[in-house]
Amino acid sequence: MIEIEVVYGLPHKQVLLSLPVPKGSTIEESIKLSGIIGHFPEIIPGEATVGIFSRPEKLDTIVKAGDRIEIYRPLTADPKEMRKLRAAKMAKK
Repeated sequence: MIEIEVVYGLPHKQVLLSLPVPKGSTIEESIKLSGIIGHFPEIIPGEATVGIFSRPEKLDTIVKAGDRIEIYRPLTADPKEMRKLRAAKMAKK
């Protein structure tokens, strides 16, 4: 077994869970084992966008001891579109 952390947050609630997982576990398996879905039922383990220490990773990535799996929320706005809107607004000034 190895120790890892799984973290997810909303503006009003954040949860960080430390847990042991079998060596060779994937990110997706670790998310399921963590029980974080009990705190945030909207998380779909097989579809989640994830990373380890702010580095994007795939769900089938094998975790290592000490890893912190971060589950990312969907974007509420497309960053490229927002930049275009800001640029257009500045051009009008």
